[in-house]
Amino acid sequence: MERIAEIERKTKETDIIIKLNIDGTGTTKFEYPLGFMSHMLNTFARHGLFDLEIKAKGDLEVDQHHLVEDTGIVLGQCFAKALGDKRGINRNGSCLFPMDECLSRAVVDLSGRSFIYFDAQLTGAPILSSPEGEKSYEFQTNTIEDFWQGFANAAECNLHLEILRGRSDHHKIEAMFKAAARALRAACGVDERAKDIIPSTKGKI
Repeated sequence: MERIAEIERKTKETDIIIKLNIDGTGTTKFEYPLGFMSHMLNTFARHGLFDLEIKAKGDLEVDQHHLVEDTGIVLGQCFAKALGDKRGINRNGSCLFPMDECLSRAVVDLSGRSFIYFDAQLTGAPILSSPEGEKSYEFQTNTIEDFWQGFANAAECNLHLEILRGRSDHHKIEAMFKAAARALRAACGVDERAKDIIPSTKGKI
């Protein structure tokens, strides 16, 4: 059974379409106006081996918060839809991911209950991005927590993300996306010994 989902979210603030294939190879196709966030989403897809297509726009003249948070919401909805009743999955996954001076830890339980612990130890300083031929902008790093909060709520998962040590905010955020991708890849994996079983003593997630 293909674990694929496509979700569209359109509000007065954002217009987002995401297509997800959990059992992919990490291929991506993006139309996304924030270069740094696009880089993080591409990294997430590559390390999770998720095929990911995103077409998005938002009211960036107001703030980056709306677009980044709503992207997390739609991506989380895609995971929830693609996993269905979660029959046969491992359900839990974790990863310690180093990136130079930085070490990130991610732990996820696709439990059907939304909770997030987030400690990225970010400085709060914006990251400057200068796409070729486009106007430079500063990426608001505080929106990363909004992204993961939206994701955890929509995916109905228990998610713990933290930076154990690090210096560069870029490295901290990227290591966190890589760790989260690897943890989700493990949690979404199918256990052949229990492929017809819901991974819960309740019989339902």
